[in-house]
Amino acid sequence: MSKNITKRSEDYSKWYNELVVKADLAENSGVRGCMVIKPYGYAIWEKMQAELDKKFKETGHQNAYFPLFIPKSYFSKEASHVDGFAKECAVVTHYRLKTSEDGKSIEVDPEAKLEEELIVRPTSETIIWDTYRKWIESYRDLPILVNQWANVVRWEMRTRLFLRTAEFLWQEGHTAHATKQEAVAEAEQMLEVYANFAQDFMAMPVVKGYKTENERFAGAIETYCIEALMQDGKALQAGTSHFLGQNFAKAFDVKFTNQEGKQEFVWATSWGVSTRLMGALIMTHSDDNGLVLPPNLAPIQVVIVPIHKTDEQLEQIKAKVKEITDRFIKLNISFKFDDRTGFKPGWKFAEYEMKGVPVRIAIGPKDLENGTFEVARRDNLTKQIVGQENLVEHVQDLLEEIQKNLFDKAFEYRKEHTTEVNTFEEFQDVLENKTGFVSAHWDGTVETEEKIKELTKATIRCIPIDRKQEEGICVLTGKPSQGRVLFAKAY
Repeated sequence: MSKNITKRSEDYSKWYNELVVKADLAENSGVRGCMVIKPYGYAIWEKMQAELDKKFKETGHQNAYFPLFIPKSYFSKEASHVDGFAKECAVVTHYRLKTSEDGKSIEVDPEAKLEEELIVRPTSETIIWDTYRKWIESYRDLPILVNQWANVVRWEMRTRLFLRTAEFLWQEGHTAHATKQEAVAEAEQMLEVYANFAQDFMAMPVVKGYKTENERFAGAIETYCIEALMQDGKALQAGTSHFLGQNFAKAFDVKFTNQEGKQEFVWATSWGVSTRLMGALIMTHSDDNGLVLPPNLAPIQVVIVPIHKTDEQLEQIKAKVKEITDRFIKLNISFKFDDRTGFKPGWKFAEYEMKGVPVRIAIGPKDLENGTFEVARRDNLTKQIVGQENLVEHVQDLLEEIQKNLFDKAFEYRKEHTTEVNTFEEFQDVLENKTGFVSAHWDGTVETEEKIKELTKATIRCIPIDRKQEEGICVLTGKPSQGRVLFAKAY
């Protein structure tokens, strides 16, 4: 299998685009800005989905489904929400096509105009809170803990596979609570769920923080986020959790009778991650040879490649592989035995290296004679000869070691590419000569945030939770700080 992918050091963007296609993850579709997620890419998303879904259910959430189409009037009920999404909305205006007069084409039937336009779901707060109005009457109906796995449409003009597409897959949680304290605790809990998933399964270190007022989700009182650093030194927002206060309850008149018999508005949260995590996974770990996957999310954790000249040799290898894979099954280790005869072993090695399979085992006639096998690991491209009696245990330990190594490597990269500064001169010097996060004091104003963005192209990625109260002097204005924040150029 020919690799021929651009090196990261030459053109990081081109490297990413080529890798997504060559690793068989996704491709552009016939619809502008939309992608086809191929089976191998979708298998990774399914593993993400399965683990997140498990975590959601462990925290008491249930799955539901709400309409793809939302009446336009719903968006006008929460002013800041519609302002946040107005420029990205796809709008359905007609419900029927007809054959043109010349009979050669299809056109929109002008007589089939909808009485009210429908918005193709960019997010579901409005349709869900209109529904919750019917579900909630008293405190006994609360809390509502609902999650939806769905697709959404946000009409992006500049798109990149997984990172920014007009249609993408995601989950969106929407919860309703009797008190502010419960809603805030829910939003904070889901931030922890996302952070733990990113670090334990994606092997991707993240910074937990708050978004500034300028960067909050449209309609939110507080937006919590996890921010990750990619190998090109740019930041990527990997997940968000929003405390919505009573804004949507007031907009849709969602009230409940409390235990004292009084009417109150409900408190709300929403939270979500999307197939953008696929892009984050790729850019956190992959190298110039292709995809690198953490074992916890790899569709194939171990690939076994036979090396043989005759059918008899292949049958002998198959018998030994059956013994090995029976034990893999018991240990819940996913594997593939690639006994295709139309491809040479070297071609297969290159294919699975490109696809980021964590462990590769090669087995030939001499290996059967010697009772030893060649085991190669994808993360550092090293090989080792392992005795067959220890093979399964070695692979099990190796998968854990690879998972940890990928996280440690990414964590060390982030540490080396996070720079604290105390003056604007230092701030500019870092942005001009280095990459990564810049930790700096900020005076808490939108004006200063926008001015720094204008001067440097860097944005505030988050206010780290553990540094929100840190005292200091704003690097730009010299005014008292509202805490240290992380600036970066971002996706």
